[in-house]
Amino acid sequence: MKNPKNEITIYDKKETTAFIDKNKPMKLKDIGIDLPEESPSKVISLRLPTELLNRVKALSSQNDVSYTSMIKIILSRAVRN
Repeated sequence: MKNPKNEITIYDKKETTAFIDKNKPMKLKDIGIDLPEESPSKVISLRLPTELLNRVKALSSQNDVSYTSMIKIILSRAVRN
């Protein structure tokens, strides 16, 4: 049996483009990967005070997420409670 960690290390340093057939593109389902369905979303316009937006951006930066994702997280938690 191959050592998966060793194989990953090898492919990190090896040229792998020869293994890709550009004439036959593959989908994730072709290799057994199913992504969960995304729930429908709607674009909205939201006006926030500059100071509040700056605090949200700072918080999102600390958590390494985009500020729009941080707003979704905050709203989701607030609605859940």
